[in-house]
Amino acid sequence: MTAKIIDGKMAAQELRDKVKEEVAALEKKLGRKLGLAVVLVGENPASEVYVRNKTRASEEVGIEPRDYKRDASIREAELLELIAQLNADDAVDGILVQLPLPDHIDSTRVLNAIEPEKDVDGFHPVNVGHLATGLQAIAPATPSGCVILAKKERGSLAGLEAVIVGRSNIVGKPLVQLLLLEDVTVTVAHSKTSDLPGVCRRADLLFVAIGRPEFVKKDWIKPGATVIDVGINRVEAAGGKSKIVGDVDFDGAMQVAGAVTPVPGGVGPMTIGCLLSNTLYAAAMRAGIKPAVL
Repeated sequence: MTAKIIDGKMAAQELRDKVKEEVAALEKKLGRKLGLAVVLVGENPASEVYVRNKTRASEEVGIEPRDYKRDASIREAELLELIAQLNADDAVDGILVQLPLPDHIDSTRVLNAIEPEKDVDGFHPVNVGHLATGLQAIAPATPSGCVILAKKERGSLAGLEAVIVGRSNIVGKPLVQLLLLEDVTVTVAHSKTSDLPGVCRRADLLFVAIGRPEFVKKDWIKPGATVIDVGINRVEAAGGKSKIVGDVDFDGAMQVAGAVTPVPGGVGPMTIGCLLSNTLYAAAMRAGIKPAVL
């Protein structure tokens, strides 16, 4: 048995195409461009690449990117003042602060300073609480992308059993809420779970976001399961080079699963697509317009 490779790049392009259409329609109603503010502090190379990718993708769909790069020595008070200015700017529909922040800055305080209506990362406690209680909310982009990929592969997810390996606030916990909204039976597993391989083998849908390279082996996977690998890990390769791998042993999973996301090219592209969708959603909600369901 050879599993199907889930094409995250194609799914993300389809999503961006839909967002582009809806952005154009909303801009006609508002009489202005939609704006996404991205705040980058310091010189983290991975963050800089990610921000550049967000900027290009925003321009592609017609959202005006506004990049705010600040030196790593910026005081927390200065960063909070910038957030306050962006909150008050009606031309800014979404605000994203790129993590990690320098150690001398309280990331939680900064993220909580973003107005919930502009919190396109979905990390503000108001959005977290609304999502958990089934109210209208901006959901984090990566778990939203995971659900979209799972639905593209399986259609309706109702009645399926999902196992999420990882319980972070960014992926694992919000993914639980999104799957419950799809009528999925959800188990959250983690480093303290007894018989982790056995728990994983129950899953029709296996989501892995634990941050350990090729951690989940093929004998952990139920035959025919859909495997969504969220991990991004750089490991040594032949010739002194490095390569990017996920949290799942991809070659092994391909022998057992029904479908598997590759790394790279799986969940990663969907994260930026869902961020743009969140910006569209935020702009529509602030304008009192019912947002399109993407």
